[in-house]
Amino acid sequence: LNYKVHNERVIGGSDAKPNTWKWQVSLQYDSYNDGSFYHICGGSIVHSSYIMTAAHCILRFDMVARQYRVVVGDYNLDKYEGSEQLIRVDNIVVHPNWNVSFKSGLNDIALLKLADPIYNNGYVAIADLPYPDQTLANGFTCYITGWGLMDYGGSIPSILQVAAINVVAHSVCSQPEWWGSIALETMVCAGGDGIVSGCQGDSGGPLNCYTDGAWRVHGVVSYGPAGMCNQLYKPTVFTRVSAFEDWMFSVSN
Repeated sequence: LNYKVHNERVIGGSDAKPNTWKWQVSLQYDSYNDGSFYHICGGSIVHSSYIMTAAHCILRFDMVARQYRVVVGDYNLDKYEGSEQLIRVDNIVVHPNWNVSFKSGLNDIALLKLADPIYNNGYVAIADLPYPDQTLANGFTCYITGWGLMDYGGSIPSILQVAAINVVAHSVCSQPEWWGSIALETMVCAGGDGIVSGCQGDSGGPLNCYTDGAWRVHGVVSYGPAGMCNQLYKPTVFTRVSAFEDWMFSVSN
């Protein structure tokens, strides 16, 4: 996460069922360029050769593609289960209107071109996306998934976490006592109940919502409050995928 923020994680969640959220990705970084990768963010498979994540997941480090890899088909980060594919990143495409100096998650989206395509081994899937410009009703229940922190100041879990989280309409989220003017129409807010939220390590990962007969990734974890992640009236804020599909299509094609 960015802003007064850090990278989101799932708080108030539980262990996901294995082999359920098949588009979930662990984005990993090799900070010393010595082959020792560690989880920094989530992501979603949107094409056999492209991963969708948050722009701030990239720009909080540097833009050297070879220092990033993705792990798909994973469940337990600490254990090799035979379902995983570890693939290097070949190219990083950050949204052209992302600006790291903005104090919000404006245009906080990036696509990672993979060095090798993902193959379907039964443990991966390309995420379905919402219809362009589709928005969700206030109170609509979605699910956030990730390997982010489970409590403030804790460590990241080894097993993928999932939590039900309710959408907060823009008309509510942009109220002064909520996120105010930094909550934009190109974002989705969810949570803010003081119980469930994303947190460090969840950034870039999906907001999964069942709409139009399929699970679809409606959001990319972007930002949350500084300090405790699960604050009342400070929901997790996601980049709204349906606002960026034209750009995504132009990049991946």
